[in-house]
Amino acid sequence: MRFVVIFALCMLFGALFTTAEETKTAATEKSLVERLGFAPDARVLIVNGDDFGMNHATNEGTLKALKNGALTSSTIMVCCPWFEEAADMARKNPKANLGVHTTLTSEWGRYKWGPVLGCSAVPSLCTDKGYFHGEVFDIYATSSLDEAEKEVRAQIDKMLAAGIDVTHIDSHMGAMQYDAVYHERYIRIADSYDLPCRLPGRDMLLALGQEHLLDLAKELNVLGPEVLYMGDPDSIEGTEAWFKDRISNIEKGKVSEMYIHCAVDAPEMHATTGSTQRRVADTEFFSDPATMTWIREQGIELISYRELRELQRTGKALPRVSHYGW
Repeated sequence: MRFVVIFALCMLFGALFTTAEETKTAATEKSLVERLGFAPDARVLIVNGDDFGMNHATNEGTLKALKNGALTSSTIMVCCPWFEEAADMARKNPKANLGVHTTLTSEWGRYKWGPVLGCSAVPSLCTDKGYFHGEVFDIYATSSLDEAEKEVRAQIDKMLAAGIDVTHIDSHMGAMQYDAVYHERYIRIADSYDLPCRLPGRDMLLALGQEHLLDLAKELNVLGPEVLYMGDPDSIEGTEAWFKDRISNIEKGKVSEMYIHCAVDAPEMHATTGSTQRRVADTEFFSDPATMTWIREQGIELISYRELRELQRTGKALPRVSHYGW
C-alpha cells in the first residue's frame, strides 16, 4: 500500500513538473517572426506569383513583377509547355526566389497540359484525352494518392534538374490540400526535400477539419506562412484600393502570404482565360515602384520563401533584404 501511495505521489509531481515545463517552454518559445529576426509585433509578408511557366504572357508578367521586387517569390508550373522559358528566365536571374507550383489540374477549356511522367505512368490523374482533370474534386474521386505523389515528386525533380534553386512548393488550385489525406502527403513531400510549403493558416484548417496538420508540419519542421490571404479585388478599377486595404491590415506577429497571378496583355492570354485583365492589373500594381515605396511606409516587412527555407534548414535567419528586385 505504501508503495502504491509513493508511486501515485511521484506520478502527480511528475505530471505537475511536466505541465510547468510545458508552460515555461510555451512562454519562452520564439514566434516565427522572431526566429526570422524581426520584432515580436512585426507584420511580415510574402507576395507570391502563382502560375509562372503557364504561358509566355504569364512568364513576361511574372518576370516584370519579380524584377520590381514587390513580388518576392513565384512558383513555376513545371508541367506546362512554357516551362522551358520560365526555367531559362530563372537561370538568368538567380536572385529570383522560385518554387514549384505543384500541378494536378488542367482547368482551361482550350489550353491543356498533362503529367510530366506521361499518362501511362500515372493513368488515374488523366482524362481520356490525356490531360489532367479540370477540377480539384475530380482528382479525389478518381485518382490515386500514390500516383499524385509520384507526379508531384517528378515535377520537383524536373525543376531541380533544370538547375533552379527551388525555395518552396505550393499547390495549384489547392489540389494537394483540400483533402486531408492529400494535404498530409503534401507536407511529407515538402519535408522529404527539406522545403517550406504554402500552408493555409489555422483558421482555414479549422474550417477544413485539418488543424492537426499544423502539428504534423511543426513535428517535421516544415515551415510555411501562418496566415494565407486569398481572393481578388471586386473590380479592375478597385485593384489598388483593395490591395492597399488588405496589406495595411495584415496581422501583427505573423508571417502572412498573399498570392497573385501575373500576365501581360497579349492575345494568347485572352484566348486562354477570361481573367486576363485581372492578372494584368495585379501585375501593374506590384510592378509599380510606388507600390514598393508605399509598402515600406506601412512598416510591412517583405520576405520571400528563401528566408523560410534557410530557417528550416539551418535554424538561422538570413540577413534582411532591403529590396528583392534586380
